[in-house]
Amino acid sequence: MGARESDDAPARVVLAFDGDRSRFTAREWAMAELARTLTGEEMPYATLMYVWCNQRPVGTVIVHPRSSRVRAIVVESGRSRLGQWTLYQRDVKADFELAFGEAPARLTGVALMTDSDNTRTKAQAWYGPLRFDVAAAAR
Repeated sequence: MGARESDDAPARVVLAFDGDRSRFTAREWAMAELARTLTGEEMPYATLMYVWCNQRPVGTVIVHPRSSRVRAIVVESGRSRLGQWTLYQRDVKADFELAFGEAPARLTGVALMTDSDNTRTKAQAWYGPLRFDVAAAAR
C-alpha cells in the first residue's frame, strides 16, 4: 500500500463515510465527477481502511497513492500471525480523526477485500463477523 505498483493488502476492512464535500480540492472534485460519470454513484467523501501490511509497522497511516480521500491504518504487520484467527477491536471515530484530522460523518458502506493483483502474488484471507458497537463508543 502507498505505491500504485504495490497497492495490495492480504486483508482489509473498508469503511466509507459521508462528509462535507466543500472541503474537496479541485483534483478531488474532478475525481468525484469522474467516478459519478463512470459508475452513476457518488464517491464516498472519505474511505478508511484497516489493513494487514507486510512492510509497515502497526499504527502507520497510509495515504492512498491515487486519492488523499482514502487512508489506511495498519492493524497487522509481518508474517508472525499468518494462519491464525485474530480479533481486532478499533475505535473507528478516533481512527478516522487520526487519519483525516476531522471527525467522521455518517458511515455509508462497509466492505471486506483481499487483493494481490498489483504485486502479482497470491493472497487468501478469511473474515469472521464484523460488529459495530455504538454503546462502547459512547462510554
